Amino acid sequence: MTKQATLAQIAQEAGVSLATISKVLNGRSDVAASTRERVEHLLAAHQYRRRSSGKHRSHLIELVFHELHSGWSMEIIRGVQQAAKENGLGVVLTESGTRHAPGSDWLAAVLQRRPDGVVLVFSEIPAAMRETLAARSIPFVVIDPAGDPDPGIPAIGSANWSGGLAAVRHLIEAGHERIGVISGPKDMMCSHARVDGYRSAMAAAGLPVRQEWVTFGDFHISGGAEHGARLLDLPERPTAIFAGSDLQALGIYDIARDRGLRIPEDLSVVGYDDIPLARWVSPRLTTIHQPLVEMGREATLLALRLADGAAEAGPRMDLATSLVQRESTAPPA
Repeated sequence: MTKQATLAQIAQEAGVSLATISKVLNGRSDVAASTRERVEHLLAAHQYRRRSSGKHRSHLIELVFHELHSGWSMEIIRGVQQAAKENGLGVVLTESGTRHAPGSDWLAAVLQRRPDGVVLVFSEIPAAMRETLAARSIPFVVIDPAGDPDPGIPAIGSANWSGGLAAVRHLIEAGHERIGVISGPKDMMCSHARVDGYRSAMAAAGLPVRQEWVTFGDFHISGGAEHGARLLDLPERPTAIFAGSDLQALGIYDIARDRGLRIPEDLSVVGYDDIPLARWVSPRLTTIHQPLVEMGREATLLALRLADGAAEAGPRMDLATSLVQRESTAPPA
């Protein structure tokens, strides 16, 4: 059998009817899991691709996160909604899986909805899931929080190394030499890229980096408080901390208050993301602007171009980051 096998041939090889093949292709739930798996495997093996008319089928864009409760997620949603509205589309918002990949329950549902395109905010997309979406002519784009998509996956990211470099250069220019960093999970490339930017800035200034000043955690307030406490309880504590997210920075604010430290008089803090909350905390947070709205918008527009056949899946696109100076940084006491 060739790669151009017909559905009838695939049905014969799978030992099922054409009606069953149709049910699998359309995401119907009334197919046994083992049968669905066998058919999906054969569709992928023969590189079956459903022909696309080049026209939008559902007037929907699907946006998928593993968690929706952060200001970071809301900024992505704003960008996707902007692009969808401009193109007369609705947005289906789904929470599924872990930060690594969406769950299999989502895949079955999206095959039924057949959106015009999918925007996935995950660090990995399993090969089988990619093949299934491709077989249904459902284009997808990854907004990649990890910074390391597989080759050939269309992805929108941001310049994490440059962001880390800019944050720490700002602190060094203010006169700080003892600078700590709290980054995200160790298994995410963006966490390492931001720390690499930190190390590069320190090295360029001829400043030492102590092992105890570099810590990895998560991007949440609780993680910022936990790791901030470790840094502030060191015998020779940092006079400034670069946080891997604005939420981490808020955790540092909290733990600094507990220890009677004033920001920025006793401790300077730089965040990352520039979510709206950064402009409302006191003191207002100096941070790295990650273009989250633009990332959501560009990912949506790329998915629509792929749906129209006007673009091919290309390499990752990284949008620029920039320093936003506010009131949480000052020269060391």
